[in-house]
Amino acid sequence: MRYDYSTYLKEQYGRASVFSPTALNPVAGNIPGAVIFEGSGPGHCDCQFAHNYPWGFGPRLGLAYQFVPKTVFRGGFGIVYAGTEDNNNSAGGFGLSNPFSTPSFGVPVMQLSTGIPPQDAPRPFPDIYAGLYPFNNGIPNSNPPGGVDQNAGRPPRQYQWSAGFEREISHNLAAEVSYVGNRGIWWLAPGLINANAISYARLQSFGININNPTDQALMLQPIGSAAAAQRGLGLPYSGYPGTLTVAQALRPFPQFGTINYYWDPLGDTWFNSLQAKGTKRFSHGLSFLSTFTWSKGETVGAETVPNPGTTGGASINDVFNRKNNKYISEYDTPFSFNISLSYVTPRLKTNRVLSYIARDWTYGAFLQYKSGLPLQVPTSNNNLGSYLFQTTFDDQVPGQPLFLKNVNCHCFDPQTTIVLNPNAWVNPPTGQFGTAAAYYSDYRKQRHPIENMNLGRTWRVKERASINIRMELTNVFNRSVFNDPSSTNAQAVVTRASNGNITGGFGSIIATGTIAGSGLNLQPRSGTLIGRLMF
Repeated sequence: MRYDYSTYLKEQYGRASVFSPTALNPVAGNIPGAVIFEGSGPGHCDCQFAHNYPWGFGPRLGLAYQFVPKTVFRGGFGIVYAGTEDNNNSAGGFGLSNPFSTPSFGVPVMQLSTGIPPQDAPRPFPDIYAGLYPFNNGIPNSNPPGGVDQNAGRPPRQYQWSAGFEREISHNLAAEVSYVGNRGIWWLAPGLINANAISYARLQSFGININNPTDQALMLQPIGSAAAAQRGLGLPYSGYPGTLTVAQALRPFPQFGTINYYWDPLGDTWFNSLQAKGTKRFSHGLSFLSTFTWSKGETVGAETVPNPGTTGGASINDVFNRKNNKYISEYDTPFSFNISLSYVTPRLKTNRVLSYIARDWTYGAFLQYKSGLPLQVPTSNNNLGSYLFQTTFDDQVPGQPLFLKNVNCHCFDPQTTIVLNPNAWVNPPTGQFGTAAAYYSDYRKQRHPIENMNLGRTWRVKERASINIRMELTNVFNRSVFNDPSSTNAQAVVTRASNGNITGGFGSIIATGTIAGSGLNLQPRSGTLIGRLMF
């Protein structure tokens, strides 16, 4: 049994300003959406931003049972916790740093005779004031304060389990087959919150139908326009810029742009696998370890630990329907085979000279073959981001192949060949979320095998001195590795240079290797000869 207790990050004196969706903003017409300060006292909220989780008990149980000779059943279960998030980039989202406004080139920031202009002066620190943002009426504020999730003190939890059989095949050879899985909850997933996106229900409350072309055009009109006034739409509050779009004015917090949330443990993960392992202990000069894994990994909102304002690689289609964002992970690798082996040449019983030359050479190899990582589905161009401030994915066209060329065949010239099929994807209807997943199991990047070998021998010169010579080879079979094809925009037009080589577009492979225009990310076969004198 293990016990973990982690706390969420906080400013010890309650001086950090954090976005609150319910606090009234005195500089934005007293509409909701202001900052609050943790703790008690004048200007503070008499509250804590989050609660720490006190029940981090992690039991572990393992067992082994030899139910027949040479065969053992092994099983295990455990609960493990990670620590609460400690990403210090949060200082940029919560700090009260309001720098000088940037003047035009050649215009002084201030005059010594008059001091800093009031509209440009940074606020004193600390300034416990709910109307800190938008600063100097900068609407929509491009860098509003971040929000803290009320569960920020809840650490990620993972349930892990395994069950399998191990069998001794011979005295020095054993085989093992196991089912290994885990289930993760409370992972950091900031992409699952878009506090300032517009839902369909909110648009309907203003009498706007996003499927109506007239209403779609209205969303992009200025809020101060006659077209908006005819629909009964006006400024959210006095002093609000009438030049901003209707869509911006209808956001839940029109005084702000995108509002980032910190430490929101909304992510889930799933992993299931069949794992096989063969182990041969050293005998007759040979030893090896080989593993094979057949697995599937899925996530909702969680991939890697993200910086604030990013999703950490997690792909989010519809934040208003979180359960629909369950996809295979961008790191999903269904098949993986590894083998590492070592062989020492034996003594020959024929010729002593030939035996001396041939014996005691050590040959080693590490080989890895696994599935390519998934390619992300193209982002839609249906203008949803301008209407709802949330993007979506293209829909897949039934019957259309995803690839024009097999990226693993090494049978085409990447300089002149498009490998992805743009006709496999289509924009969802204007203003609508797509129905595609972010990743598909049959839509993957090129496989990247690893094939390394070495050969060496040690000669003993004297009792206390020896010489070792070893040759190490990487990418033994000199496999060429292509860069990933351009896959984010299915409508991106293919462009070519004057010599016919492709320079861009959906499905193109652009070079970053040492051979310009080749589309190769070069990892050429190489060898290193090592000599070592030990004494």
